[in-house]
Amino acid sequence: MGEITIVGLGPGEFGFITLDTWDKIKQAATLLLRTAKHPTVAEIKKREIVFESYDTVYTEKETFEEVYQSIAANVVERAQKGEDIVYAVPGSPLVAERTVVLIRDLAVERQVKLTILPGMSFVEVLYVKLGVDPIDGLTIIDSVDLETLPPDLATALVITQVYNQQVASDTKLSLMETYPDDYEITLVRNLGLPDEVIYTLPLYELDRQAGIDHLTSVYIPACEAKQKRFEMKPLTDIMKILRSPGGCPWDIEQNHQSLRRNIIEEVYEVIEAIDLENPKLLCEELGDLLLQIVFHARMAEEAGSFSMQDVIDGITEKLIRRHPHVFGDITVKDAGEVVLNWDAIKKIEKAAERKSVLDGVPKDLPSLMRAYKLQHKAAKVGFDWADIGPVWDKVTEELAELKEAVSEKNKKHIEEELGDLLFSIVNVSRFLKVDAEVALTGANYKFLTRFLYIEEQVKAKSLKWENVDINRLNVLWNEAKALNS
Repeated sequence: MGEITIVGLGPGEFGFITLDTWDKIKQAATLLLRTAKHPTVAEIKKREIVFESYDTVYTEKETFEEVYQSIAANVVERAQKGEDIVYAVPGSPLVAERTVVLIRDLAVERQVKLTILPGMSFVEVLYVKLGVDPIDGLTIIDSVDLETLPPDLATALVITQVYNQQVASDTKLSLMETYPDDYEITLVRNLGLPDEVIYTLPLYELDRQAGIDHLTSVYIPACEAKQKRFEMKPLTDIMKILRSPGGCPWDIEQNHQSLRRNIIEEVYEVIEAIDLENPKLLCEELGDLLLQIVFHARMAEEAGSFSMQDVIDGITEKLIRRHPHVFGDITVKDAGEVVLNWDAIKKIEKAAERKSVLDGVPKDLPSLMRAYKLQHKAAKVGFDWADIGPVWDKVTEELAELKEAVSEKNKKHIEEELGDLLFSIVNVSRFLKVDAEVALTGANYKFLTRFLYIEEQVKAKSLKWENVDINRLNVLWNEAKALNS
């Protein structure tokens, strides 16, 4: 079995190669270059040193990662077959050199002896040219690895091997997710060579520059991220652990049906936080509601139905589809037209699964809310009064019928007529553009606060409920009403 020695060709001029590296290159039985597109290669040729390069691999593979994987595999395989190899890369072997990392890992796995010699990288030249002190922090990354860049990066950034216009475009788009579009960056080309180019430009112009090639790098000064990103992964990971063997016994036992009530309760707690206008509580309750969504998605993923990512992708696609005035070429005059477009698109989407005009109203909605939605859907096809006048008449009619049912002492008839009256009241709320569910929730809260006042007064006055008549309680009620009006 042969050995592998990895050396660096330095950042540019031949003089940047270390003496130790030059000795290895001269003595190499097999000299392999990741690329011959490097300023020192002309000097190597002039000294009649035989070498092979992997430049053809760049045209054979579709992605840089495939290129790097192919090169690494070939170098290690040749060593396994007995060749003593000197593998040379631009710059320094362990500065933004993906192939070196891959070769190192593969050599350990296949028990091939590997030596990596230190070399001078373009970074040392960059420090001098840009007046950058690395003690302030600097992250160096290959353009192909941009997706691994943390969104909250606090240091300055150097992106190496921005090979061409397409890579520059991909780099720009990735950076614009974190940095302002017009953030000032520095483009560096042919660093350390007589024809080096260094100039600043706004980020959005990066891929419009002429002459971008394999010796192009980009320097981005440290900047606070333009927005703090959020991550769902910590929450989904915790839920996965809770549901896994050895996790929480209660969480493991749950299913969609057992959690039905939980998600309903969490929705109402969110609504209460909104009504209380309490941002801190609202944040907490939204978290509790999100937990329920993640919980259901996790159970679905375990069953092979769908994942949390499917949930996110689905609603994202729906929002884009139903907002053609934002993401397409549709023009709208006002919010009313937005609603009309939304309903028209929704009707097309649901045409196959909804046979009735009233389909799509969940049966488990709170009754007031369901009544409102049923009436609203019927009204869309013209089943509605032109104004509120007949609606008031209907309330009066239903109230009379309820009184008649009460006089008959027919409980079933009373229940039916009370339902009709409530349904009519919901119709009034619809014409008044007031949500009956919200209105009743407000009335419940008002009753609660006033009754709590009565309780406090009964206790403060050392009274006993059985000794306080309704007239006294009404006085306390009116006091509470005056305090909260």
